[in-house]
Amino acid sequence: MGEIESDPDFSLVSRARNGDRDAFAALLEKHYDRIHGLAWQLSGSRTDADDIAQDVCCTLVEKIGSFRGEAKFSTWLCGITFNACRDLRRRRRSFSAFSERLAVIVGIAAADGRDLYDAIWIQSAISRLKPALRDTAVLVVGQQLNYAEAAAILGVAEATVAWRMHEVRRILSKSEEREP
Repeated sequence: MGEIESDPDFSLVSRARNGDRDAFAALLEKHYDRIHGLAWQLSGSRTDADDIAQDVCCTLVEKIGSFRGEAKFSTWLCGITFNACRDLRRRRRSFSAFSERLAVIVGIAAADGRDLYDAIWIQSAISRLKPALRDTAVLVVGQQLNYAEAAAILGVAEATVAWRMHEVRRILSKSEEREP
């Protein structure tokens, strides 16, 4: 069974896989904020995050039966959310750079108490990263996944995640030094 026995969601997942609607609803309620938050971080847009979270919830209905417990449920769910965000990005590649910057600004519109300047600087710096670096940073820093969990979602080696995080730190510190 893998890691499923040590998963805090073990009982709910088991019941949901057996068709228990209340258990499925409890899983969604427990993890919805994480789904939405990751979607927002990856898309940079609250509107897109709303759509992606809804899609992930619908997809979960179909995929819950295929959960094998090779990773924690929350990690598996982050993978589904990550893939939904990547799919959205692929569908929208034709958008101009202006549209992407606008989506970042819209995502900041409801800042969560952080200093607005810092929030804008961070979003701007992260949005300028190459997609592979940005995706890695969002999973490791934003979702607090360890390198192994992020590597599994991204389909790369754990060493690649470590290298990418080193590059993110290097690039962001260089960007910060240039700021007045």
